[in-house]
Amino acid sequence: MRRRTARTGYCAAAVLLALIGSTTTGCAGLARLGLRILAPIIREAPGRNATVTYAPPTSASPLGSIVVRLWAEVENPNPIGLTLDRLEGTLFLDAVRAAEAVFPLGLPLRAGESDVVPLDVVVRLSDLPDLRRVVERAIANRTLPYRLDGLVTVDARELGHPSFGPSTLLRGQLSVER
Repeated sequence: MRRRTARTGYCAAAVLLALIGSTTTGCAGLARLGLRILAPIIREAPGRNATVTYAPPTSASPLGSIVVRLWAEVENPNPIGLTLDRLEGTLFLDAVRAAEAVFPLGLPLRAGESDVVPLDVVVRLSDLPDLRRVVERAIANRTLPYRLDGLVTVDARELGHPSFGPSTLLRGQLSVER
């Protein structure tokens, strides 16, 4: 009986060590098995309109600026949780390059989860003489098409920090707030 208990204890210890080893190297093991991280799905947030507001002149922007607020719904299509680390891109207003933007988000998303985030892009009018037509349309209270092209980086822990893109992340129409 004693011998059997010792052997059972040895087997239990071996199983415990195997389990500990598999949990600490589980993600690395998944990477070796070819698990690929899929790009987050980014789309216009339902029920949230993209807006543009005018910001008065400052010393940094003597002609003033416009602030474009985009609402993005971000979904994690992966079977594991990850963090949306960074989104960087170029905003186009009515097909005119308007501004570069970087959003260090740090948004944790569980597997299959989605969340809505605001993305504010400041467009300095003094830097962009080609935007005259765009600003005139915004002031006239017409719809204004926009597009955000960019690159998304995620933190997938042991699986790395993959980046996805460049691609069109968002596209839609802006509303003018007065």
